[in-house]
Amino acid sequence: MTNPDQNELNCQEVVELVTDYLEQALLPEKQAQFEQHIEKCPGCDTFLEQVQQTIMMLRKLSEQQTFPETKQELLEIFRNWKQDESKSDFPMI
Repeated sequence: MTNPDQNELNCQEVVELVTDYLEQALLPEKQAQFEQHIEKCPGCDTFLEQVQQTIMMLRKLSEQQTFPETKQELLEIFRNWKQDESKSDFPMI
């Protein structure tokens, strides 16, 4: 989605604010803008759901015993994914 109005967030801004939103760290006005964008943008709504599901799955995984090798592999995959994402102009939705 584009940003025709300065009071509206665009998709890139929403992606950048997802963590703060989930941690309830946004100011009320910014939170309202975020939620308005999510209501109108199916791609960002899906992205938010994916992040929430990932967090939930990681919490479940952290409760289970893992082997050190598995933990290292997962950390490496996540680091590579984050690096690849930062090189992209668009979020992976």
